[in-house]
Amino acid sequence: MTISPKAFLFDLNGTMIDDMHFHTKAWYQILNEDLQAGLSWEEVKVQMYGKNIELLERVFGKGYFTDEKANELSVEKERRYQKAYFEHLKLIDGLDEFLEKAATNNIYMAIGSAAIMFNVDFVLDNLDIRRYFKAIVSADHVNTSKPDPETFLKGAELLGVRPEECIVFEDAPKGVEAAQNAGMPCVVLTTMHDKEEFERYNNILMFVKDYTDPQVQELFAVKV
Repeated sequence: MTISPKAFLFDLNGTMIDDMHFHTKAWYQILNEDLQAGLSWEEVKVQMYGKNIELLERVFGKGYFTDEKANELSVEKERRYQKAYFEHLKLIDGLDEFLEKAATNNIYMAIGSAAIMFNVDFVLDNLDIRRYFKAIVSADHVNTSKPDPETFLKGAELLGVRPEECIVFEDAPKGVEAAQNAGMPCVVLTTMHDKEEFERYNNILMFVKDYTDPQVQELFAVKV
């Protein structure tokens, strides 16, 4: 059955901006140069999902850091990321036109990200796109991060739409899994992960490199 989705839910990093290399680099520095974790680049990359504090717990174990220290490390990581990425900050190709078309078509939009608001604000305000989003769900707003569906279910609730009326935009397997757990179809941006890494998921509508792909125009009336 063909339906017109009522809402688009966007992950942020790697989905709206192509910045995951800079996040990985900042974490690599924090984990290895500051904390002597001894992780390879690929080992750091594997940990790049969920809340910052959850990442620290996966690497060092729960309770290794006090809450105060974990929060301090989290903010320091984001400061380093923002400093390095700022001069490169821009929307993924075609997204500006896509957001405008969605708004013109009265499709509600929300951010559903594992980033802290410090980073969400950095992107939305510096790119002047906050006006498009009726709701924001960040790491600061959920108890359990992706692949738990809480982020996307809360986004749908704030928009006043049913999960099945949403389309999620993601770049990471754990994010696609969160969308699947929420009962939502998903568009995958191949900014950091290859198609083969998503083989276990059955909620994927399409893979695109960016928003200039003609496929994304079909999302304003899609089969789900």
